[in-house]
Amino acid sequence: MDTRTKPPVTREAALRIALAARAMPNASLSSLIELLQRRLGDEIDEEMLRQVTVTMLKTGFASADGEEDGEDIGIGLEAMKLAVRILWGDTQGDDSLPKIQPYDEGDMPGSVRVAVASDKGDTLSGHFGSCLRFLVYQVSPDEIRLVDIRDTMDADLAEDKNLWRAQLIGDCHVCYVVSIGGPAAAKVIRADIYPIKIADGGPALEIVSQFQKAMVDSPPPWLLKVLGVAAEKRLKNYSAQEEE
Repeated sequence: MDTRTKPPVTREAALRIALAARAMPNASLSSLIELLQRRLGDEIDEEMLRQVTVTMLKTGFASADGEEDGEDIGIGLEAMKLAVRILWGDTQGDDSLPKIQPYDEGDMPGSVRVAVASDKGDTLSGHFGSCLRFLVYQVSPDEIRLVDIRDTMDADLAEDKNLWRAQLIGDCHVCYVVSIGGPAAAKVIRADIYPIKIADGGPALEIVSQFQKAMVDSPPPWLLKVLGVAAEKRLKNYSAQEEE
């Protein structure tokens, strides 16, 4: 009998692992811990759990079960997506998310669409390449509406994850993120989306409200172009909060 003590797992990480195991039928807590330690190492904390992907769970459980195709292990792709969300820290569930407001094209003349990378509730809290979802706001000079919430779990199944994410928000003009790497930023810009980094994050509505104010008071040339303002009338300054 192996009497060695179990490797240390932080309290928060242990909570996430337990909740994730509960979210997956036919996956026991012990089997999930074994898989995670096999892939991540014996010592596990919250930051390490951010490395878990749907593909990691799918192939890990399939390998342990002797199956070549993870679809045959009785867990299901949607359950694994939920487990990954939980492991990444989304333990509050959908009740923490803001409510989508009705919107039809043309409802808000002169508006632009803004995506906010989020890992939790109604906050700017996500990195472009790993956020759980994008909150999508329609912003006009006098109104802000949350028009969509777009889940990113399927990005893990894409050949080019960053391109997939850029295409997911391809109808947006701006994307707020906590951080974004150079190659990912290039893909976002090629999709005609303007990335803005705010390392400290914050409440999404407050950040979008700052954008709205700048949009009215001192819009940058690229935004004026989107709005159809003639080149000779475009302003040179932009006061929206932005980290270079």
